[in-house]
Amino acid sequence: MTVGSTSFDVMVVGAGIVGLAHAYEAARRGLKVCVVDRDAACVSASIRNFGFVTVTGQGAGDTWRRARHARDVWAELAPKAGITVQHQGLNLVATRDKALDVLQAFMHTEMAQSVNCALWSPEEAARHAPELRLDQAKAVLHSPIDLRVESRDAIAQLTRWLAEQMQVTFRFGEAVWEVATPKVVTSKGQLHAERVVVCTNADIHGLYSELFAKHQVQLCQLQMLRVQPAGDLRLNASVMGDLSLVRYHGYSKLPEARALLEQLQQEEGESLAHGIHLIAVQSADGSLVVGDSHHYGASVQPFAQDEVDALMLRHMREALNIGDYRVTERWVGIYPSAPQTDCFIEAPDAATRVAIVTSGTGASTGFGVAHDTFAHW
Repeated sequence: MTVGSTSFDVMVVGAGIVGLAHAYEAARRGLKVCVVDRDAACVSASIRNFGFVTVTGQGAGDTWRRARHARDVWAELAPKAGITVQHQGLNLVATRDKALDVLQAFMHTEMAQSVNCALWSPEEAARHAPELRLDQAKAVLHSPIDLRVESRDAIAQLTRWLAEQMQVTFRFGEAVWEVATPKVVTSKGQLHAERVVVCTNADIHGLYSELFAKHQVQLCQLQMLRVQPAGDLRLNASVMGDLSLVRYHGYSKLPEARALLEQLQQEEGESLAHGIHLIAVQSADGSLVVGDSHHYGASVQPFAQDEVDALMLRHMREALNIGDYRVTERWVGIYPSAPQTDCFIEAPDAATRVAIVTSGTGASTGFGVAHDTFAHW
């Protein structure tokens, strides 16, 4: 990761997954690339999430298209970069008749059919995924396409691979104060780049703050848990539940979702108030990453609420045959959120782009966003 040169074809500001995706896209086009990040390593949104590369349930249109592209890039890059795919696929357990209505409608969409989703009966699900708790299940949506990597390891592994195999220069611990392409002023001097891409996702009050304000971006705080089952529990795929059907736009925009939301408002009002929906994924050591909640504001509080953790753990127990377990880690995640868009790519001038994912889908769509940035430049 040499930092001797100060002149580049493309400079990327931000070393999270969206920034790394843009560095990859530029490098694969034969460009000389530098990534600058104010921290000594990636420590923000990209390492605090599930590592769940989610295609199924993403919003129709650009978000789903970008997720589909990104999934294929992850599948190609992971073995090259030494990144382990922990498991593949999604099992979404529907425990209400109205949730089943949503899944049946989803099965008629191009998104479901193009990736060979299946709607299992509880009996079929028990054969395929014995880890699921199915005593209240109406059906299980199975998608074979989604991937899970360990974010806290995968981001560092991808960074090393880009540096060693794609000759991307990384300048960590260097804050960018001003972008006036081709001039970039940092805390350590002045750099030169013919093109600059700003991917400072959660830094909404820094560079180009006026663009974040234009899109009404707030910060979203997530509570996350690592859970160690006492027994031998093995997930065959990532797990979601009914609450996911009113959050992910690929489901929630279906007409059938309105009735489910009304029912959930009566039965799970507290969970909805905290923005909770279940995601459970598994790590190599057998532990589960479980979440998550969503609280919004101009800044993120560093304090987690025990009542939120308790709700998420209840949803986990309702979805999995987990038995005894202990919580080994708790942390707070963060991402930028906008009310009208999952992502924006703005052009302050002909040589500069600001590419921000505003929906918590950076890991799922970042490579697709980067492809669009350069394809349309």
